[in-house]
Amino acid sequence: MNEILNKVFLMNTVRAYIICAVTLAAGIIALRVIRALVAGRLKKLSERSTVPTDKMRLQSLAGRIFLLLYTGVIYFSLGILQLSPSIERLIATATTAILTVFAVKVIISAIAFLIDMFWIARDEHVRKEGLGGIMTTINIIVWGSAVLFFLDNIGIKISAVIAGLGIGGIAIALAAQALLGDLFSYFSIFFDRPFEVGDFIIVGEFMGTVEYIGMKTTRIRSLGGEQMIFSNSDLTNSRVKNYKRMEQRRVVFKIGVTYQTTVEKLRIIPEIIKKAVEDAGNTVFDRSHFLSFGNFSLDFESVYYVKSGDYNQYMDAQQKINLALKKEFEERMIDFAYPTQLVYISKEK
Repeated sequence: MNEILNKVFLMNTVRAYIICAVTLAAGIIALRVIRALVAGRLKKLSERSTVPTDKMRLQSLAGRIFLLLYTGVIYFSLGILQLSPSIERLIATATTAILTVFAVKVIISAIAFLIDMFWIARDEHVRKEGLGGIMTTINIIVWGSAVLFFLDNIGIKISAVIAGLGIGGIAIALAAQALLGDLFSYFSIFFDRPFEVGDFIIVGEFMGTVEYIGMKTTRIRSLGGEQMIFSNSDLTNSRVKNYKRMEQRRVVFKIGVTYQTTVEKLRIIPEIIKKAVEDAGNTVFDRSHFLSFGNFSLDFESVYYVKSGDYNQYMDAQQKINLALKKEFEERMIDFAYPTQLVYISKEK
């Protein structure tokens, strides 16, 4: 028996081949048992989660980790055998490449999972296109680092490559300042979130609803229907009014009555306005005052709040107020003012 076990084939004894096979089989069986236990645990965790993507992400992450472990078992088992330098080099290179690729996928999956958990913990509703831009940048950084790591491990000196990339990076950065500025502005918009898709915003003299936030540009649909495209740096450098975040709207409006209106009627006008505002619904009256003597009218200024930022609700309330004032003024014989002119003609001899 010992004679058979000690026979040599391709630089290795039969005993070494058996040990290699047993080690490989034992490692695979052990990993399969562990994977079954982990799968059961992950199933329980995913059932507790309220997020439907958690189960998919956890299973994907676990699968990639076990692929790494399988590769490690194979590499360790083959290490028992004596191989020619060229084959050892080939196996080492292939193993390094496989481990690097799997490690990158595990890192990216873990980062994506942590980002999801971070936003869910903050009770934030981040749209997929926003996370897509972040993940694209992360992919570029992680894969770039992985390539440098792989080249270094297979014996290629990367110091000169890094130096060349440094000089080239400076040149590229100088040539692409606007693009990089928009990219950093995108991260600022994503993390600081001054506005989101669906928000109605005003930027300078332009206004509209945000339709898309990209890594370079943001698209806004104007009230007229056309699409406006802004660079992200323009938005972060501008004063942006976000009406979607408005919890209540303050409304100031003025009305004018004729100079022929009596003092008694002038005194009751603020009360008429107050009642009209309170009856409009979803409104809070603030004040109403006889403001000034205008060119052709006695002016009243009134202030109230609409308990919503929705523009349509504001217009509905203002319409009810206007109709109520019109009706009440007609009943009390109070005339609204309108531009008039008195022309005096003197007859000269």
